[in-house]
Amino acid sequence: LFFILFIVVVSARTYADFTPQASFDIKKCDVHKLEEGPPLQAVLTREEGLQYYRTMQTIRRMELKADQLYKQKIIRGFCHLYDGQEACAVGIEAGINLSDHLITAYRAHGYTLTRGGTVREIMAELTGRRGGIAKGKGGSMHMYTKHFYGGNGIVGAQVPLGAGVALACKYLGKNELCVCLYGDGAANQGQIFETYNMASLWKLPCIFICENNKYGMGTSVERAAASTDYYKRGDFIPGLRVDGMDVLCVREATKLAAEHCRSGKGPILMELQTYRYHGHSMSDPGISYRTRDEIQEVRSKSDPISMLKDRMLSNNMASVEELKEIDVEVRKEIEDAAQFATTDPEPPLDDLCNHIFYNDPPMEVRGTNPWTKLKSIS
Repeated sequence: LFFILFIVVVSARTYADFTPQASFDIKKCDVHKLEEGPPLQAVLTREEGLQYYRTMQTIRRMELKADQLYKQKIIRGFCHLYDGQEACAVGIEAGINLSDHLITAYRAHGYTLTRGGTVREIMAELTGRRGGIAKGKGGSMHMYTKHFYGGNGIVGAQVPLGAGVALACKYLGKNELCVCLYGDGAANQGQIFETYNMASLWKLPCIFICENNKYGMGTSVERAAASTDYYKRGDFIPGLRVDGMDVLCVREATKLAAEHCRSGKGPILMELQTYRYHGHSMSDPGISYRTRDEIQEVRSKSDPISMLKDRMLSNNMASVEELKEIDVEVRKEIEDAAQFATTDPEPPLDDLCNHIFYNDPPMEVRGTNPWTKLKSIS
């Protein structure tokens, strides 16, 4: 009894002994048309640190499980994984509110989670099951939650849509903003520059974010862009270049960008310098245009999860055992979700045409020929 009491007292004391918050030096951001960038120090509370760690670890494990299920041919079709870029999604989310809006390209699993989706819903969507976040009809690239407008499969097409959401924010006067994400591969699209122009003319509350993971499909940024200073590409729009592998750096830059938008100054551009560990999609092994050594070097020197973990441990904000506990819980959550995603039934054919319109009376939809009729229910 004494021994058990001793253990309980010791563990209670160690939890009380943790540092409740600490300040960390973060990398200076390059700025364009801004008088000053984000602060060079960021304050992190223990609770925030544990939350960021859990979310990034969940995204990482979820993507590795998706890789496994894809190789087993349980997940089919397009599948773009986000592992390596977790600090972008988690840092952006920490710098805005859930009532703000977000739209991204097809590498969308991480954002679906940070915007309120569950691992279970995401995994079931990947396997095309009824319990998926889009009822099994969207798949990897088309997941949605409240204030999250997807996954979009057409390169760059989400950018003008995001500006439209920002226009709605301004029109409704709710002091909300839209985060509009695209990759370095989409950065040369004409529609992006058209959108910059409109957003700037109308002073839309829009944060344009280029997630620069160094490769557009298999083409390095140097081979694809005459200027790789993506944060300056807005010309007349202020810009920031941010270390996208550091969750605190991303958070502080996002806070500054959000304040810029909310104060009525119009759009702002952020370039997050990040890296994806997988290939462009599951059909790309990812090592024909870059070396294994390059990937390994980024993993060993700049991994976003390791960086946060080291900061917390070296400042006595968490114990190794506590973080291991989180890892175990995350793995169990992923395994349970994968189990659900492989046993949940596929949607029946009767559901095929449902939810075409919102709040409309039931209607008939023609099938593959004029004699086949399907029913659509909102």
